[in-house]
Amino acid sequence: MYSAIVFLPLLGAIIAGAISIFGAHERTRPAVTNGHGHRRGRGHGEGENGADEHGHDHEPAAVGSRQAEYITSGFLIISAVLSWIAFFTVGLGDEPTQRYQVFNWFSSGTLSVDWALRIDTLTVVMLVVVNTVSSVVHVYSIGYMSHDPNRPRFFAYLSLFTFAMLSLVTADNLVQLFFGWEGVGLASYLLIGFWYQRPAANAAAIKAFVVNRVGDFGFALGIFAVFVVFNSVEFETIFANAPTIAGTRMQFLSWNVDTMTVICLLLFLGAMGKSAQFLLHTWLPDAMEGPTPVSALIHAATMVTAGVFMVARLSPLFEQAPTALAFVTLIGGTTAFFAATIGLVQNDIKRVIAYSTCSQLGYMFVAMGVGAYSIGMFHLFTHAFFKALLFLGAGSVIHAMSDEQDMRKMGGLRKVIPKTYWMMVIGSLALTGFPLTAGYYSKDAIIEASFVGTNTFAGYAFVMSTAAAMLTAFYSWRLIFMTFHGKPRASAEVMNHAHESPLVMLVPLYVLGLGALFGGMVFYNFFIGTGFEDFWKGAVFFSEENHTLEEMHHIPFWVVWAPTTMMVIGTAIAYWFYMVNTDVPKQLAARNDWLYRFLLNKWYFDELYDFLFVRSLKWLGRFLWKRGDGWLIDGFGPDGVSARVMDTTARIVKLQSGYLYHYAFAMLIGVAFLVTYLMFAA
Repeated sequence: MYSAIVFLPLLGAIIAGAISIFGAHERTRPAVTNGHGHRRGRGHGEGENGADEHGHDHEPAAVGSRQAEYITSGFLIISAVLSWIAFFTVGLGDEPTQRYQVFNWFSSGTLSVDWALRIDTLTVVMLVVVNTVSSVVHVYSIGYMSHDPNRPRFFAYLSLFTFAMLSLVTADNLVQLFFGWEGVGLASYLLIGFWYQRPAANAAAIKAFVVNRVGDFGFALGIFAVFVVFNSVEFETIFANAPTIAGTRMQFLSWNVDTMTVICLLLFLGAMGKSAQFLLHTWLPDAMEGPTPVSALIHAATMVTAGVFMVARLSPLFEQAPTALAFVTLIGGTTAFFAATIGLVQNDIKRVIAYSTCSQLGYMFVAMGVGAYSIGMFHLFTHAFFKALLFLGAGSVIHAMSDEQDMRKMGGLRKVIPKTYWMMVIGSLALTGFPLTAGYYSKDAIIEASFVGTNTFAGYAFVMSTAAAMLTAFYSWRLIFMTFHGKPRASAEVMNHAHESPLVMLVPLYVLGLGALFGGMVFYNFFIGTGFEDFWKGAVFFSEENHTLEEMHHIPFWVVWAPTTMMVIGTAIAYWFYMVNTDVPKQLAARNDWLYRFLLNKWYFDELYDFLFVRSLKWLGRFLWKRGDGWLIDGFGPDGVSARVMDTTARIVKLQSGYLYHYAFAMLIGVAFLVTYLMFAA
């Protein structure tokens, strides 16, 4: 069963890829309209679908496109169903961690690596998240991408993305985990740049790939350090020996440092890149250049959740490194607040949700940093439902608005697309932590855990995460009010063509809506409540000094209600700004222009990195080109000594006339010089 869960998406990717490469092509056909005579320029969403100004595709669709959609989606649905069976079988059963060896991968010296599936509660939680979200994204994409001629390639990439994430979460060793880690990076590059005709999409894909390489460099060093210290990359061996390594020191570069601290910090550097944490976050908003279903998959179930999962999986190591956990808490709290401030003023509907993801990932790392690993995984679990719901709902809005993404050009859509509206409202309620929704149970638990946390930055994380709760409510309802309420700000032509999405796109929203509403309530006891230890069965590790989950039951009353209070305040401010007195936001922006521009330009991180790294590297490259290659190498090489040798030989060659009497004359002159020399020398 577990092999089928992991490898069915890979099989689907291979089949869809074969159809994309070898499939015959239909004749070029006119781009399909939306029923009102309005041509959809970029699939059902945004991005190039190859349509020119006359409404014709640049390239025909591959024969078998429908089969590629059905095969990949069908395999993902089967994997999702099997994942839920595994979730209840493993979570509610009595079996400990199981290991299923698929094959021996490679051996080199003392390093022997198997491809094996590690099945425990942490694994099955991730299997449910990945396969459930991926399956609804696949189904949604059947409608969303129905007019893109390259949809077999798109579905192949989607399934490949899912397989890479599944290989990561089922890994039994660090090398296999690294394979999946790099696999999701590759798949994200392919999907973000799916519309490769657009320079912006190519730039965003490259940016995501390069920024992740920074984090992955640290992650690779961490894996090397683990092998040096433990002489193994197998999780069981590492976890069993972690207590004996705690307190020891190692030489790293020129410093003598605590072994577990430096290992965990290096590993967490990889998580910072993959999960878009503060300082390595800049790739995530630009990833919106990909199709909207890609955004949903990246932000809800794959890629960005890999870092959170990795910290939870390696909790036996992190529990032995309190300094590293404090750093995790610092970065998580900073990211939660930082990303929320940027979301306040963004106008692109997808970018608002993207910065929301960045902020919510910060919450998850706060939980990991204070040792509440199961709570962090709970928020990952619930967040997958409402974040996928918000992204796919945004795709439905973009589809209705003829590819428009600017919320300033929307408004008045509540009655035009009422089903999408209510799904977006449900997603926003869960995101803001409205009582009894999924986010209420998981996000509030993180704030409570940070309050009782004992590391250096736990108090800081509590303040930042509580403040971020108010900001989250504000930008979430700002999105709803600007998009669906008030007077329409789009042109009459666009509003006349606006319509609800087809059923193939709405059914996935309904499924995710159920998870966003009831996911927290139904699964609370599994992750946090009574008997959660029986559910986890040691899949995440809690040291004897870690009493975070126990202390949460004894926190003051005001801490319990602080997140809800912040949510109400943020919602009330958004209602006043965008429903009652709509001139207030403009007036505030005008009076605080510097702050507005600071937030609108994302704290100027892109400009800062461009100055520090991009321009400096360009200058270095130009210097090495002009002075190193041009002046030094070419100057003393092809244009220097070599050139002089060629000039000299060219002149000497002219002495070879080919006439015998010339050579005889030269020989006589030589003999004369020789005789003269011998006479005087004697």
